Amino acid sequence: MGNISHLEPTAIWANFQKLCDIPRPSTKEEAVLQMIEKLADEQGCSHFRDSGSNLVVTVPATPGYEDRKMTVLQSHVDMVTQANSGSTHNFDTDPINAYVDGEWVTADNTTLGADNGIGAAAMLGVMCDKSVEHGPLELLFTVDEERGLTGAMNLEPGRLQGEILLNLDTEDEYELYVGCAGGGDLVARWQYQSDGVSDDMVARKIALTGLKGGHSGIDIILGLGNANKLMARLLRPLLRDLEARIVSIEAGTARNAIPRESFATIVLPVAHIGAFDQAVGEFRDAIIGEYADLEPNFAIAASETELPETAMTPADSVTFNNAILGAPNGVQAMSTSVPGVVETSINLAIVSVADGQAKVTLSARSSISSARDATRDIATAVFENIGATVTWGDAYPGWKPNMDSEVLDMMQAVHRDLFGKEAEVKVIHAGLECGVLGSKYPNWDMISFGPTIKRAHSPDECAHIPSVARFWDYLRAALKAIPAK
Repeated sequence: MGNISHLEPTAIWANFQKLCDIPRPSTKEEAVLQMIEKLADEQGCSHFRDSGSNLVVTVPATPGYEDRKMTVLQSHVDMVTQANSGSTHNFDTDPINAYVDGEWVTADNTTLGADNGIGAAAMLGVMCDKSVEHGPLELLFTVDEERGLTGAMNLEPGRLQGEILLNLDTEDEYELYVGCAGGGDLVARWQYQSDGVSDDMVARKIALTGLKGGHSGIDIILGLGNANKLMARLLRPLLRDLEARIVSIEAGTARNAIPRESFATIVLPVAHIGAFDQAVGEFRDAIIGEYADLEPNFAIAASETELPETAMTPADSVTFNNAILGAPNGVQAMSTSVPGVVETSINLAIVSVADGQAKVTLSARSSISSARDATRDIATAVFENIGATVTWGDAYPGWKPNMDSEVLDMMQAVHRDLFGKEAEVKVIHAGLECGVLGSKYPNWDMISFGPTIKRAHSPDECAHIPSVARFWDYLRAALKAIPAK
């Protein structure tokens, strides 16, 4: 296993190594919370957990800074669990094998967990490094962010005393985020009909792999390939022209990750194998041509597999695949008020077909609540049209920018002093916890920033080492500059 504890600043990297050593999937954060509580006890810092299982650590002010406004530092401790096909990594039991690759830290065939582990590690660094000058602090470690922001949603109002919130969960340095999109999921469930498979048919397993994937909010603007959409595109002529039928599909693993891989098993008459092979080859060439710059590692392969006893009926195979092909996906609208920012999007995230049951998960985002729900309505109509039952998950609010924010002015002044230029002020097309937290504590003056992290929510995730060092310097300087009460 790699070790990154020696990297500078060790205040962050040594603590991030501790986080890598402890499995922390969403809803399974107990071990990492206990580790943080132990560190807090060692530093003489009091702590409590609220009814939402979030951990709050109180850090006394540095002598001479007692008059500063109490500030909340906030990060989530869970991580997205994505691995490349063929990886044997068990996210429930295995540590993350982080290693240095040039100027970057990445992981061996899995997500790194820099989202939001670097932020959480920085908070631990502030708690443990006595050279950091700061006023009174509350360190808010939230849980289950990646699965649905449930830690933030269940945060108890009135328990925290801070006036300023510094969220450490954005992924580009030299940027300050002052607003974010809200979002909401939906799940379509459909019972399909199966019938027997005759002896004159053969089975093929199709593996569509090598896509980049990524964060379904931040990266949706890039136009990356969606494995569910591409598989449906391939299957359409096979079902229509070659009498193919669907046996099973497994694609996508997380609602907030653009799906990178899809695996489908189909049956078709043996007489059509030649045409099948030709269709797969033509599809491969077409996608390589269309996505040459965006998806250079795209691959598709078909292999012989055991003939099943049953498969989805021809009619239901076509019906279901048409729904996947017709479902909304990607950018739906760009912002008219903030140039270059996505306003509304939806991610066709997960498709599962097996044993008479099909389940499809989609995740919509928008800075406008009505647009978010209108997009969910469109997806709902597509799947209700084939007789599926559609349920909506709880929506979470966006974060409305406050350009008159005192903390924004302060962060810009620190940025100018430290880096010789102002930070870009941005709104992010992702579900930062700030939107939810601000609904619980409307008095908080909030801002979000972080180091450069690329390809979050995918096994290509990596954190830029020099950027993390600058982020640490910026955080230290910002805490020193927090205004008096």
